[in-house]
Amino acid sequence: MADAKPPTIAPAAAARWQHAAPARPPWLHEEVGRRMAERLEWIRLAPQAWADWEPVRGGIEAHRAVAARYPKAQRWVAEHEARRADVARKALANPWWKINAAPVHHGDAPEGGVQMLWANMALHMAADPQALIAQWHRALATDGFLMFSCFGPDTLRELRTLYAAQGWPPPAHEFTDMHDWGDMLVHCGFAEPVMDMERITLTWPTPERMLTELRELGANLHRSRFQALRGRGWRQRLHDEAARSLRGPEGGLALTFEIVYGHALKPAPRMRMADQSAISVKDMQALLRSGRKPG
Repeated sequence: MADAKPPTIAPAAAARWQHAAPARPPWLHEEVGRRMAERLEWIRLAPQAWADWEPVRGGIEAHRAVAARYPKAQRWVAEHEARRADVARKALANPWWKINAAPVHHGDAPEGGVQMLWANMALHMAADPQALIAQWHRALATDGFLMFSCFGPDTLRELRTLYAAQGWPPPAHEFTDMHDWGDMLVHCGFAEPVMDMERITLTWPTPERMLTELRELGANLHRSRFQALRGRGWRQRLHDEAARSLRGPEGGLALTFEIVYGHALKPAPRMRMADQSAISVKDMQALLRSGRKPG
């Protein structure tokens, strides 16, 4: 259901990953960010201010591409771990010679303070994605828009099949379908969600290289994951089974990644009026600016 938290994500594991995630973007996140930036060609609104949700994991180069597209727009960089916040301050500062560059702010954007919120490859790791989407909704101004990407349910399907055949717990938590993301967006107050997806196949020469890169991409947050350490024998068996069953058509080990892209607008608030109704000052200001009447 749209109002349910992801049933397979263990919140404690998600919190540990949020704290321990490397302070650098994986290659795949940068590539997805580049592709998502190309979708801005479809957007007519040029934001005066925009926010990037955790760009150190989501993509430093992707952030720079968006900043280059909107050079006059103020930027908010929302990083929530000290290590990654330090990296963001150094990597995303304006060059000293750009005296008139738009300012870069660090921290969460103020309520209603930005016209675009950019969130690349973050949503699938959230234990409470609706709370996160609601936070993004609050940061956006009326008629602002959200751009996000995340993993879809076909991600790692070959590895899931391998683990199931061996009788092992799942190698990753379940990822949400794009139609369910659309329902969540509407539930949180967004309008006109547009969702699409693509599949990317990555290949590696060895199981060791594959597992190293998978650890960079994220952690297994599944509630039923292995609960204890595994020995060298298990690791060697994983390597052997991966080399046997994940072989792609060109000889390397191949895994599928489903990438979901989402776009949605924050509409003017619609109020149902009772005999007595309370409306926040911000919502009333938005209604007055839009010329709309409370419904």
